Amino acid sequence: MSDCPITNTIRKLRFNHGEMTQDELAKKVGVTRQTIIAIESAKYSPSLELAFRVARVFDTTVEEVFTYQPTETETKP
Repeated sequence: MSDCPITNTIRKLRFNHGEMTQDELAKKVGVTRQTIIAIESAKYSPSLELAFRVARVFDTTVEEVFTYQPTETETKP
């Protein structure tokens, strides 16, 4: 399990947008396919700028693509 508190729906969005490949998405947002793989598998959190670029490709909001799930220590006062 990853320690990354950001999850995403990129795989589902790619499938719903003509079964877009990871490589196609990577080219559209200006990163490598490996970066998309890492983000999709929640091993890497994208920059804010990249998150917006990904959302724009799918014509949706950042919140529809990415979800922040705080760790247990972040939710305690």
